[in-house]
Amino acid sequence: MAEAYIVEAIRTAGGRRGGALAGWHPIDLGAAVLDAVVHRTGIDPSSIEDVIMGCVDQGGEQALHIGRNAVLASSLPRSVPAVSIDRQCGSSQQAIQFAAQAVLSGTQDVVIAAGVESMTRVPMGSTAGPGDTKSPGLEERYPGINFSQFLGAEMIAEKHGFERDALDAFALESHKRAAKATSGGAFAREILPLNVTKADGTSAVHDKDEGIRYDATIESIGSVRLLRENGRISAANASQICDGASAVLVVSERALKEHNLTPLARVHNLTVTGGDPVIMLEEPLFATDRALKRAGMTIDDIDLYEVNEAFAPVPLAWLKHTGADPEKLNVNGGAISLGHPLGASGTKLMATLVHALRARGGKYGLQTMCEGGGLANVTIVEAL
Repeated sequence: MAEAYIVEAIRTAGGRRGGALAGWHPIDLGAAVLDAVVHRTGIDPSSIEDVIMGCVDQGGEQALHIGRNAVLASSLPRSVPAVSIDRQCGSSQQAIQFAAQAVLSGTQDVVIAAGVESMTRVPMGSTAGPGDTKSPGLEERYPGINFSQFLGAEMIAEKHGFERDALDAFALESHKRAAKATSGGAFAREILPLNVTKADGTSAVHDKDEGIRYDATIESIGSVRLLRENGRISAANASQICDGASAVLVVSERALKEHNLTPLARVHNLTVTGGDPVIMLEEPLFATDRALKRAGMTIDDIDLYEVNEAFAPVPLAWLKHTGADPEKLNVNGGAISLGHPLGASGTKLMATLVHALRARGGKYGLQTMCEGGGLANVTIVEAL
């Protein structure tokens, strides 16, 4: 039976809005991670058969096919094709799944899945354009509905019984775990250091996530204003706006032998589902059920979980629904502390998951993302 292997998985350190990576054009940011996976594996760049790049706001500097432009800005030969995809926050996780499907089908042997998002230079939602994007047909099916991730997060918190204090406590734990991981060198293998120019004109190396609040307390998190009156969600218990890029190299067993590559992990299961577009962010709960069933596994078979911290209620509801062990969840922190660079987050989380599994001697890892429109991807990998 055909297999798909991950042989490299890297990411940039997250940059805060207007922070260290603000000077990097998103095309060049994407090119940097493409170059890095090729350099680190030593594979012949001409053997890359496709680049699948996730990006959510494909406008401005991220318009006109950022995947292809990143290839052209990289050291890869122009013969390497590319495609840019948008599955909202799961864009580059879907890139991994498309890459794995290409390899599993036998149609391709070497594919890079990647993602990029400069939320500083192309602000979230800025590509939507003026006016209401809701069509007459959509309005007819969902009359008077305002599709909102923020509202969806509030609905999840209310439905699953999470008050603000629980959300803030989860956020604090995210910062604590990220701080510990950073100080302990847990991210050293997965982060691609980048040269940056600081505000004062001096040069520096960006190799640590900027969003971590090492001095965070439950009081400081609780002091942040709620996003709506009488709500439960604040900027402090939601993911941080972030600039970043990430990439994963997926290959076949034949490519492993031909290019003398060492696998980090094997792709074990690929699942994507669609659900309620109103509560929207709850779908990872049900997608996980389906993925485990299809894989013939239970949640106890999984050693580590990466559940994107778009908003604190999402991973908390996922834990409650699955009965998963919270000590295995986002062990090195998540998007609340490390940032959520939208289209880059899928491959970013996979880089963290694969390296954390190997560092801890774990076998199986599960990654899932809530996505706009009520979608969710689940990917299960086996560390090697």
